[in-house]
Amino acid sequence: QSGSILLLTGPPGCGKTATLQILARDLGLQVQEWTNPLSLDFTKEDLRNMFGHDSNFHTFPSQAQAALFQDFLLRANKYNKLQMLGESSENDKKLILIEDIPNQFYRDPGSLHEILRSFIRTSRCPLVFIISDNFSRDSNQGSLFPTEIVQELCIFNISFKPIAPTNMMKVLNRIAAAEASLNREKNYALDRTSLELLCRGCSGDIRSAINSLQFSSMKDCSLGKEFWSKKKKSSTIKCEEAGVSKVRGKSKCDTSEDQEIQAIGGRDASIFLFHALGKIIYCKREAVSDTECPQLPAHLSEHHRDTLLIQPEDIVEKSHMSESMFNLYLHQNYVDFFSDIDDVVRASEYLSTADVLCSNWSTRLVMERYSASVATRGGIHSNTSRAFAHQQGGMGFRPLHKPQWFLINKKYQENCLAAKSLFSSFCLPPECLQTELLPYLAVLANPMRNQAQIAFIQDVGRLPLKRHFGRLQLEALGDKDPGVPELFHGDGADGDPEGLPSSQSSGSDLPGSQPQPIAAQAILEEEELRIEEYDSD
Repeated sequence: QSGSILLLTGPPGCGKTATLQILARDLGLQVQEWTNPLSLDFTKEDLRNMFGHDSNFHTFPSQAQAALFQDFLLRANKYNKLQMLGESSENDKKLILIEDIPNQFYRDPGSLHEILRSFIRTSRCPLVFIISDNFSRDSNQGSLFPTEIVQELCIFNISFKPIAPTNMMKVLNRIAAAEASLNREKNYALDRTSLELLCRGCSGDIRSAINSLQFSSMKDCSLGKEFWSKKKKSSTIKCEEAGVSKVRGKSKCDTSEDQEIQAIGGRDASIFLFHALGKIIYCKREAVSDTECPQLPAHLSEHHRDTLLIQPEDIVEKSHMSESMFNLYLHQNYVDFFSDIDDVVRASEYLSTADVLCSNWSTRLVMERYSASVATRGGIHSNTSRAFAHQQGGMGFRPLHKPQWFLINKKYQENCLAAKSLFSSFCLPPECLQTELLPYLAVLANPMRNQAQIAFIQDVGRLPLKRHFGRLQLEALGDKDPGVPELFHGDGADGDPEGLPSSQSSGSDLPGSQPQPIAAQAILEEEELRIEEYDSD
């Protein structure tokens, strides 16, 4: 469609740019790609003006780079590409590719949004952005392309998945065979075991896998040859000792070997929180014969389980999430995946034990890892409906949600902020104001001079007398959601109300969700204002 914007996302090395280049070639589209300039041609006079005493850095290099980007985008949209010698002039259709985004836009995404709005108004060709997934909280996609901008500009997003190990094995086998036949004197062919180790170490990044294959296939590289020979030997011995077979394309060798594969071309095997929770909750297993696994005594037979395909501690570590926060997500979602109330009771006891382990603030940093181990392994072991490999099917997909604690804690912090702002004259901490003072003010017929104070007392000072509380609206967890809301990115990440304003703060510091104070002249009448009886229904 004319003027549309496409956003390609996915992990590094999954073929985003290669796919676009091949499709553009097949469709006869010219690709005009923006590349950040390596150096800007500043004269001595320019540098003197930038770093002089009276300079405000109006022409700082990053801002100049953003200006060049805007100029490139508008010119590429307006003018056709120059015809070079040997190129066909039959087709002048093109698209603009942006993969190297100027750093200025990460600090000020609003400037990028304004440029895109002006591009949309005069666009004549498609615009494609390529952004690799980021596991940190401040992800590139979330900051540059928030939901409201995506909806406003009708940006279409295509998300790529990591390369599957089976597909990667086929590609590496084909490349290894071709290179061995062409350059037999320089390269030697790796066997299947070495290629499997290489695939497992690259975490779905086929570009990294091909580079590692080239390095490890060189005959004059003694390091690569020695490493793969050792890995092949140790892997073969471990597998023979365990008497294992391959299940679902994965070896049943000890998973501790995964940490040793990273020597050549290995990548950090990170996973998003959505997939990490799924691996824990669905807890896939593999069947083990009685001869391979020692049997439990008769009085412990109820605890017999098939072997897990995962190591829960490794999953938590790869999720880039703190152990306590991971336990919070697990506590929110585990009930929907249990079918027996007794299993829920056991799992909740394990979660309670995990919470107690982190109750002492002085040892919390040390005990968090043990807490996550107890919570994850306890929840997996308690789910008897998924204790064996033959019980894995039948559950189907169930959505995951963000913890209700986020909404409750956000409301708590807003109430503390509003209480301290509205009732600063009482010189009490926010907690005491809400639990000790405001309930009395709600009962007393105490005249108030501020409509915002009245509304806040009616909201906080009385508990509703409903017999059944409605469930809070749950927010779904996306497959690439970082998991931690922006509320916890600052200093108050643990929910402590230490970031509250001082007692001298005015009503202008109130959060937007709280009623704002109105001028006394506009709300006061001749008689005294009295708090109305609150109908709790």
